[in-house]
Amino acid sequence: MKSPMEVLIFDCDGVLVDSEAIAETVLRERLAAWLPDLAIGDELRRALGMTTQAILDHLAARSAHALPDDALERIDTAIEARLAEELKAMAGVAAAIEALDLPLAIVSNSRRRRVVASLANTGLDAQLGKAPLFTAEQVAHPKPAPDVYRLAASHLGVAPAACLVIEDSVSGTRAACAAGMTVIGFTGASHVEPGHAQRLRDAGAWQVLTHMAALGELVQRWRGERHAVR
Repeated sequence: MKSPMEVLIFDCDGVLVDSEAIAETVLRERLAAWLPDLAIGDELRRALGMTTQAILDHLAARSAHALPDDALERIDTAIEARLAEELKAMAGVAAAIEALDLPLAIVSNSRRRRVVASLANTGLDAQLGKAPLFTAEQVAHPKPAPDVYRLAASHLGVAPAACLVIEDSVSGTRAACAAGMTVIGFTGASHVEPGHAQRLRDAGAWQVLTHMAALGELVQRWRGERHAVR
């Protein structure tokens, strides 16, 4: 089968679904109780885009207190319960996807089961249920390492330079850029704070998108610039 010339890759949390604020609330509540000597809010802002396990490892190393042995499972279970009740698709994303005319894929630092559930809970599985999905579970080093993006390009049979990525985090932006892909930084999620657009640019984002309504225009601009160079 002939591989696609270009692919648009979505991160999931904070891009397809407005989940990061929900997850951060759960993390704040649990970690503030378990690690009372840390400024949890500040720590979590710096850790945006990392896996939950990486966040726990990082904070545990900075605290004089120990996390429960089952901290990861307790937090993930609590997050997934909240997502099942409260999660919404990102504003405008369904219409933006409908208007696109190139192959799509998803690359996430979340567990596969959470991404699949998020798509189902928001109805996005109708559009993306068959899109190739790549998660942190498939690589030894998740974002900010480029491994999961390189895996996606290899599996899809497309050059990294032919991949356009939508990312909301500095961690994810660095990962995709290190893999040789072009990144659109997204700042339309409810968890995004002032100044985040510049942080995404500093991490290597080509452009910054504030609402999914403008996605199609940026995709066409990227494709036009690629074709002009070729």
